[in-house]
Amino acid sequence: MLDWITSPEAWAALVTLTAMEIIFGIDNVVFISLVVQRLPPAQALRARQIGLSAALGLRIALLFALSWLIGLQQSLFSAFGHDFSWRDIILMGGGAFLIAKATHEMHAAVEGEDEPGEGVGAGEYAQRAFVSVVAQVILLDLVFSVDSILTAIGMAEHLAIMILAVIIAVGIMFAASGPLSAFIAAHPTTKMLALAFLVLIGMTLVADGFGMHIPKGYIYAAMAFSVMVEMLNVAAAGRRKRHVAARRAGGSQ
Repeated sequence: MLDWITSPEAWAALVTLTAMEIIFGIDNVVFISLVVQRLPPAQALRARQIGLSAALGLRIALLFALSWLIGLQQSLFSAFGHDFSWRDIILMGGGAFLIAKATHEMHAAVEGEDEPGEGVGAGEYAQRAFVSVVAQVILLDLVFSVDSILTAIGMAEHLAIMILAVIIAVGIMFAASGPLSAFIAAHPTTKMLALAFLVLIGMTLVADGFGMHIPKGYIYAAMAFSVMVEMLNVAAAGRRKRHVAARRAGGSQ
């Protein structure tokens, strides 16, 4: 069972599969980093822990249920010249949810943050927000896990390699989600960019569900270019603030 430990091919498969799982996890990290923004720091950390623990559990459970998972790709019905499977339905539902969620968050960012409803205390509102965030994260975990594991099937022969790759990838996702969430909170303009990413990711999931596969490389290249431009904007804004502060300090002397 552990013969793969001495196999160079197995280790190469582990590295490749881990890298692929990390790439597929980018969508998950962006979503988690955004939805925890409204929670206090302690609750945001708990939400990330619960959400990514659920992601890890779902991925491992799906690996142990490969025959059932592969069955999700079997055709259920045909429409518009395409055979739809449970995988397609899951992807379309998850994509539609991402688009709706990102659009709602954009509207809230422009019009103002949501406030507790009438007759709802701050503590109760915070608890509802926490439960809502965790539920949303777990829902999207399912979508991303199905897509991720189905893509991983066939890249490695040993179940242990696939499980180890998933554990490493989720660990890196957890390490990255905290700094990313903090960066988005510190630079509000990046939140709108991240929400635009979620709309883009949602559209690719819906398109994939309809049989129109868009290579992830194109999506991530566009995201990387947008992030570089936004980093330049953030750096320029910070420099302007320092110059203004320096002039004010010089004028007050």
